[in-house]
Amino acid sequence: MNYKIYKYMNVIVIEDSAFYALVEEVVGRIKEKNHITEDKWISGPEAMKKLRIKSKSTLQKLRDEGRIRFSQPDKRIILYDTDSINTYLSKHSKNTF
Repeated sequence: MNYKIYKYMNVIVIEDSAFYALVEEVVGRIKEKNHITEDKWISGPEAMKKLRIKSKSTLQKLRDEGRIRFSQPDKRIILYDTDSINTYLSKHSKNTF
């Protein structure tokens, strides 16, 4: 077996903002490559924007009644399933005359 032994390792140091910008760029390229147009799970404000509602209580009502799926990975974090929101909007759409 051939083993290469490295005595030195290069370390790259970047600022937090540059690191997070790089991560966003990589995620964007992966989504573009895999033809992903939106996230599977979105935050409450993003769900409200997608549903065109302004009231947190309306969003909670939709969640409590089981009309849209959600995940609660932590006590204070609630994420909403974009597929279920799209299904909810499609189910309540009306055909034109």
